[in-house]
Amino acid sequence: MKTSPTQQHLADALTVLKKLQDDGKSVIKSTELKRIQLSSLVKNGFLRQILKGWYMPSRPDEQMGDSTPWFAAMREFIAGYCTERFGDNWHVSPDLSLSLHAGSTLLPKQVTVHSPLAKNGTLSLPNGCSLFDYKAVESMTADKVTMVGTLRVLMPETALIKAPPSFYRNHARDAQIVLSGVRDVSTLLRELLEGGHSTIAGRLAGALRAVGRAEHADQILATMRSGGYMVTESNPFEELLPMNLLTHSESRHALRIRLMWHEMRQPVLELFPQEPGIPENIDLFMSRIEEQYQLDAYHSLSIEGYRVSDELISRVSRGDWNPENTREDSESRNAMAARGYWLAHNEVMATIRRIFSGANPGTAFRSDHAAWHRSLFSPSVDAGILSAVDLAGYRNAQVYIRNAAHVPPSKEAVREMMPELCDLLEAESSSAVRGVLGHFIFVYIHPYMDGNGRIGRFLMNAMLASGGFSWTIIPVDRRKEYMEALDAASFGGDIRPFAAFVRSCRVE
Repeated sequence: MKTSPTQQHLADALTVLKKLQDDGKSVIKSTELKRIQLSSLVKNGFLRQILKGWYMPSRPDEQMGDSTPWFAAMREFIAGYCTERFGDNWHVSPDLSLSLHAGSTLLPKQVTVHSPLAKNGTLSLPNGCSLFDYKAVESMTADKVTMVGTLRVLMPETALIKAPPSFYRNHARDAQIVLSGVRDVSTLLRELLEGGHSTIAGRLAGALRAVGRAEHADQILATMRSGGYMVTESNPFEELLPMNLLTHSESRHALRIRLMWHEMRQPVLELFPQEPGIPENIDLFMSRIEEQYQLDAYHSLSIEGYRVSDELISRVSRGDWNPENTREDSESRNAMAARGYWLAHNEVMATIRRIFSGANPGTAFRSDHAAWHRSLFSPSVDAGILSAVDLAGYRNAQVYIRNAAHVPPSKEAVREMMPELCDLLEAESSSAVRGVLGHFIFVYIHPYMDGNGRIGRFLMNAMLASGGFSWTIIPVDRRKEYMEALDAASFGGDIRPFAAFVRSCRVE
């Protein structure tokens, strides 16, 4: 089939876009492409405009209003745009700096950046987001600024001094994580003394004591008072903190999900009925699960940021690509997914039987979930759609969840968070909590490149079954409600909508 000039232009443009993406770019400037390449990529849905001169990769089959490309590009855009305007003379706000140091993967709808070159202006961005540039009085010296990912942030000590009191109320979890990681207060004390920050010193002393750092609190009080300052200690947190949770982990990522579990556990217990207990007739219980199998198939939640492949470029060059005619590819993928789901389902059934035979549910998940994932995708490997290396463990790249503000943590964080999740499952006495929080935190971590939603629901059902709860099916027509409930827990920290949603989906 002869390639038309239009198709050849698109193939050439895709080749350039692929190279930019292979170089790590998730935001494309118009100056990086020829005009005809930019026009072709935008026309065919491979690029979407952020604002004049700035673009983000997208998928040709995306629906209007799909927020996934934006949340995949947001951090890199903010970094690139601010660097273009302010050079190295900018950083995000103190409270956002602390949240990012605490391992938060969320950005607020309005991101505030500080710079002496700013003009106190607001820039509207996609999906209801905005960027506010705050005109700072002075520049921050290089030793007070560092990088978290692509974003310039204040060092933790500087951010703790500059953060408002409301940070400890509105972002208590992030404050606890940062404070619990303080190993020495010399830098804090230097800045407190240089600035004469007696009120802030009292607040930091109270906050450090609240997270079990009494020696640091005493050191701040004694040093400030010896310097002639009147300091009154005050605890900025509204509630007593779970001291035992803050003292036995060197990982901020593990600590984050431990605190989430602690905060969310009680609401789940309040919303779920008492567990029935292990069934007397296990074979009957398992047969009823099998009866529900056909209704239980559901598409994955996970979505990888759209990337140009060599195969796509080749198909466009040959004239074989048509964005409106993907039925054959779709049917092939669906067939592999259906076969993989059946194989993984059988692995999960074996895990549940082990639990009924006395295995700790969390321990069973720890040992078995890799086999669930391998089974889910082994037909695609056998068919040559995926490489065997794709089944070699947790992901080695960033992933994104369709239309979710939550961006899953880094690949490095995954390897700290998954053992912690297994520890939490092993220690939890309530099967309802294991099921609801196990599912939520698993998809929050998103440890695999694909299949996270399916594995998350298998985890939920295995943990619920461990307490005798019947199989829970998430209906396709309630997907929007499902995603919104998960997002409320990820973005707003409220697990109640998700716990209530799961309870409403249970099959009696």
